[in-house]
Amino acid sequence: MPLPLNPDMAATFLPPVMEARRWLDGVAFPPDRPLINVSQAAPMEAPPEGLRQALAEAALTRAEAHLYGPVLGLPELRGEVAAQWSLAYGGSISPAEVAITQGCNQAFCTVITTLAAAGDEVLLPTPWYFNHKMWLDMQGVRAVPMPTGPGLLPDLAGAASLITERTRAIVLVTPNNPGGVEYPAETVRAFYELAAARGIALILDETYRDFDARIGAPHDLFADPDWRGTLIHLYSFSKAYRLTGHRVGAIVAAEDRLREAEKFLDCVAICPNQLGQIGALWGMRNLSQWVAGERDEILARRRAVVEGFARLSGWTLLGCGAFFAYAEHPHPLPSPEMAKRLVREAGILLLPGTMFRPADDPRGEREVRIAFANIGVKEIGEMIERLSGWSN
Repeated sequence: MPLPLNPDMAATFLPPVMEARRWLDGVAFPPDRPLINVSQAAPMEAPPEGLRQALAEAALTRAEAHLYGPVLGLPELRGEVAAQWSLAYGGSISPAEVAITQGCNQAFCTVITTLAAAGDEVLLPTPWYFNHKMWLDMQGVRAVPMPTGPGLLPDLAGAASLITERTRAIVLVTPNNPGGVEYPAETVRAFYELAAARGIALILDETYRDFDARIGAPHDLFADPDWRGTLIHLYSFSKAYRLTGHRVGAIVAAEDRLREAEKFLDCVAICPNQLGQIGALWGMRNLSQWVAGERDEILARRRAVVEGFARLSGWTLLGCGAFFAYAEHPHPLPSPEMAKRLVREAGILLLPGTMFRPADDPRGEREVRIAFANIGVKEIGEMIERLSGWSN
């Protein structure tokens, strides 16, 4: 007789990236047509040498780097985030309003756990980031699809009509995953004011903020003296400093919210990765010029994607920015079947739009996501040529 299984867990879909990787099983890629893997947004190279040296030195000389640390993270890193965010956003953030987590996914899971119980509701823009949807499903929290309009920008009036007495938060991701769209400051401000007026949280995930094409602060929310009553901000060190394997993220929120978060984090991790935090702190203090160069490279790849899709007959680029392009394809096949065939017939691994939309939303069958930050400008050109030459 099988052991019991939480029905909310059973109802949660399998991890999409892991599912897509299984499409590679048994497929051989000839030397003249190697796999182009644009399924997951993650740096494919190690951190710069200086950061690796800092990690190695800490591992060899700092005994505390191998021990339990504070549940909410190293004070030095919390202080550095508070100082740099205060300067960047023109606001006032204290170290006590920063928590360090095991990656930004854990940051999201943590704040949702402090906000919502089973049966509550959270608004997610569609197309959504699938891990956000998965965590809500596992917790029995209803993910309410929030419409996006032209340019994949969330619709304020549509969102307002979806808020009920069970709504606990609105989630925005900018630059967006999966759409790549950079939300205008006035859009972010409008959703902040809507959340404040309705007494719910605005969870603002800025994992990819270091690769925003715009200059200056992307919004002014931290300059609002009342931000603590509405805003919960999420960040990841993984993309900017190539620390994906070290799992370092952050929450910026009111101090009393973080006291509640500490309960959850103490149970699931006890403390964030010590070496990862040391690396993140070193990066924040020493790699601003290097990160600027990384941003320039990502923006060059973005331009290559935009120019390439302009040459693709029948394709429509719905959004492009940070690490992602989100596009509508012209083929009659539904996107899941098309994606599997592209692996075998064109050597491209991308994700179908059905992984980013509700099961009953037919738009997903016409859409795909491409994580172009994984490949260089030359490989982007090769991907465009393969898409152009492929027919179902």
